[in-house]
Amino acid sequence: MNAPMKISVPTPGQLALAAQLAAGGTASKAGITYVDAAAYTSPERHAAEQARIFSRMPLVIAPSALLPQPNMAVPHDGFGKPLLIARDKAGTARVFLNVCRHRGTRLVEGSAPVCAPRLTCPYHAWSYALDGSLVGLPRPDSFPGLDKAQFGLKRLPTREAGGLIWFAFEEGADFSEAEALGHDFDAFDMAGQHLFRRRTHDVPANWKLIMDAFLESYHVQRLHAATIGPFFKDGVASADTIGPHQRSAVGREAALAACTAGDWPTLRAAITYTYQMFPGTVLIVSPDYMNLMVLMPQSENRVLVEDFMLIPEAPATEKALAHWEKSWNLLDGGVFAAEDFRAAALGQEGLRAGTLDRITLGTLETGIRTFHDQVEARL
Repeated sequence: MNAPMKISVPTPGQLALAAQLAAGGTASKAGITYVDAAAYTSPERHAAEQARIFSRMPLVIAPSALLPQPNMAVPHDGFGKPLLIARDKAGTARVFLNVCRHRGTRLVEGSAPVCAPRLTCPYHAWSYALDGSLVGLPRPDSFPGLDKAQFGLKRLPTREAGGLIWFAFEEGADFSEAEALGHDFDAFDMAGQHLFRRRTHDVPANWKLIMDAFLESYHVQRLHAATIGPFFKDGVASADTIGPHQRSAVGREAALAACTAGDWPTLRAAITYTYQMFPGTVLIVSPDYMNLMVLMPQSENRVLVEDFMLIPEAPATEKALAHWEKSWNLLDGGVFAAEDFRAAALGQEGLRAGTLDRITLGTLETGIRTFHDQVEARL
């Protein structure tokens, strides 16, 4: 069907999760805990999260595979400001404000990738290289003394690690944890994957309800009973943390015995690893493909979720194309949109009705508690 996935060396943390899974999963000693309903419905809370979390912390914006070649750029509007993800001729990825430095005009329109050695403003034709430098302007004689070096695109702090592009709105943001996670992602060869499909979902729910869904396995046998639920053993999972981020693993029902093996290809075939990157990114590493979901809160009742499906290589045959289309439709449409996102929207409806003061978490939902503790610590 496709070339074998490149396999690198697993990290000690990945192997430890596999060992815990083989031993029956991570057992929680915590009892019942609660989260205030207002955490999902308060406009003031949403504003505080934007100001103290999303405006300050490093955020994943896209997989490296979105820009597989030099001299590519992709406009991005999901985080409330016009952004531009660019890869220059040397292959370096950067995130800029998508704004011409002359009169503030949006530089690149739409949302599709652009392949060009320079980007030209549609208003007065000032042009920029993909490293952000101003390289040309008509009638330069009409700007006497202008120093082009001072008029490059506004660059935001950016770091590319392990096949992900991170950025931050705040200067001086700490990207060290992105580097740490990058070692895990190198083990999956995420930087070498091909972007098969991407789609943005507009979900009428608080962003944290989406994150909650990927922080517990309690719902898998229930919500996903008609799709992926039968593949997994109920309530058997392992999890740990990397800074504010969480990492978890579940084994396919028929392959849990393989989790005792130290062989990385065998473990990859048996285990689905999930990374919940704080604040709002989810990476699900299935045995033969990956789904990266980037959450972009728009209000307390609405979130955009961009889903990227990454596969080992571009489909070379119609049979391969049909195989990956089936996987894409199952996960993006059947599992995420029709089940996870629908459940989040239904939950938002119930919480907005004001019938609950708080939600209740059991011992199979301790990842949600850990996540909300991280949110609270920053507020």
